[in-house]
Amino acid sequence: MPWAGLALAAAGSVAFSGKAIIVKLAYRHGVDAVTLIMLRMLFALPLFVALAWWAGRGKPALAPRELAVVAALGFCGYYLASFLDFAGLQFVSASLERLVLYLNPTLVLLFGLVLGTAKSNPRQWLALAVSYAGVLLVFGHEARLAGSDAVLGALLVFGSAVSYAVYLVGSGQAVRRIGALRLTGWATAVACLLCIAQFLLLRPGVPLLAVPGPVVALSVVNAVACTFAPVLMVMMAVERVGPTVTAQTGMIGPLATIAMGVLILGEPLNAWIGAGTALVLAGIWLLARAR
Repeated sequence: MPWAGLALAAAGSVAFSGKAIIVKLAYRHGVDAVTLIMLRMLFALPLFVALAWWAGRGKPALAPRELAVVAALGFCGYYLASFLDFAGLQFVSASLERLVLYLNPTLVLLFGLVLGTAKSNPRQWLALAVSYAGVLLVFGHEARLAGSDAVLGALLVFGSAVSYAVYLVGSGQAVRRIGALRLTGWATAVACLLCIAQFLLLRPGVPLLAVPGPVVALSVVNAVACTFAPVLMVMMAVERVGPTVTAQTGMIGPLATIAMGVLILGEPLNAWIGAGTALVLAGIWLLARAR
């Protein structure tokens, strides 16, 4: 039923958006990005390994070249993108973080233009301009309040969006060969191992769970409800209503982040954020229509 697909797409988008809220809550307990992302990936690892195994039942083992592709995609799409995002959330609001990440479709289009795999038209350039104007509007307001911290945080989150856009551009052929769920499972498992290895390298001798109890609980919620579950819900939505409708339904994400930021984190809701969000959503909508 279409309504089931729409509900799954909306729920997945809201769950993904909750990640920023969980991270901001955990930072209040004095943990750093290296520790926090390790905990998220530590609890998510068995779930994604199970997903990869389930999706690969009855299929041939991955060839060495496919394993290399999975490792590369896991590095840029889930490890690097996640780490930069977590690091950026130390300096910017959850609302600005979500708006920056929502530039992802525009980055994919820009990469396609650079690589010669996509063509553009005036409506697409208008969509790009509208989206980036919205982010700059919110960023300018936040930079006046936070100064250089906002600049650093926005650059880190934008780097996360670029890294994930590289993953999306590079995963096209791999998805057709390996399958979306199998690729997601193994690529994310690679990222989980990289995050754990990073913690062991940078925090030698520190126990993996040497953090306050609330941080562990928040990380479990982040791993299950804001990482693993949304992946499944979005994939199930794509099967029912297609990628275009799923992506358009996902536009609820920034609104959900802003609402949760106001209600849970006590972040301000002002005309700057409202106008910036409206512009970003309008730009993504225009981009979808232009395609």
